[in-house]
Amino acid sequence: MKTVYAIGEVLIDFVATEHANDLVMAGHFAKKPGGAPANVACAISKLGGQSAFLGAVGHDPFGEFLLEVLGKEGVDTHLAQRTHTFTTLAFVSLSAQGERDFVFSRGADKELKYDKRLKKVFKENMVHFGAATAFLGGELEGAYGRYFFDALTQGSFISFDPNYRENLWKDGPERFIKKCLPYIEKAHLCKFSLEEAQLLSGEQDVDKALDFFHQHSEAIICITLGEAGTRLSVPKFRDTIASISVDPIDTTGAGDAFMGCLLYQISQLENSFELAQSIPVLTQMVTRANRAGAHTTTGYGAIPALPDTQDLEKY
Repeated sequence: MKTVYAIGEVLIDFVATEHANDLVMAGHFAKKPGGAPANVACAISKLGGQSAFLGAVGHDPFGEFLLEVLGKEGVDTHLAQRTHTFTTLAFVSLSAQGERDFVFSRGADKELKYDKRLKKVFKENMVHFGAATAFLGGELEGAYGRYFFDALTQGSFISFDPNYRENLWKDGPERFIKKCLPYIEKAHLCKFSLEEAQLLSGEQDVDKALDFFHQHSEAIICITLGEAGTRLSVPKFRDTIASISVDPIDTTGAGDAFMGCLLYQISQLENSFELAQSIPVLTQMVTRANRAGAHTTTGYGAIPALPDTQDLEKY
């Protein structure tokens, strides 16, 4: 079993406790652990895999809380860093349909420092890059790029999820798109929401977007489509993999649950790099990952709602 190293932010989601179409209408909030790379690491460990988190939190109660949560979920946190900047926060409201409105208060995540010792640790393991805040500058962006180079040179299986958040790029998405392309070109697995696929490719049609990505990459591409399933594509195969029907109450973390479940399954393979040639195995893995994403929408908060093996067996 390979270890999956998830790099990026961990933060506190303050989630509105009553349904509201936007944060203007929200009044009361509950504290929830979050951050896409941390969610992915927890999703992997909760299913029985081995994961480690590389990110930064503050020397404050929220940072302590986040590391405790990750540790209790079985994530290796000894590589996480502590800074004197306050832990990153996000405020989230949920509509009755489970859709989100949120704003960030960015803090400690941007101060992750590069550690050259990790280059050897990545060898023959897996490295996941979740990019929500990683391209916004600070030491995190520099460390992110250097870890990406290390993963490439050490023969790691690399996955990439851009996690685009419009309100983080109010001056326009052009810089974000430019910074994502090298990761898409070199990764072995990419996961996009429909909106991200359209943004990054400049194509509204899903298959035209996939054609664009495969002009630049031979990666396994997954475009998640919510209740419609996942559009799966490799250079010689393409299909929509169905999901399951659930009654969603909170979509937070669904894509991370999908990614974590898929990475967990890939980590069990003796040769992860041959997966794109094993179409029946790949489609079965995506089917299971769809179930993980759907299950997560039936609970509140990302990490608390992630499924374990027994949860997935119900489906």
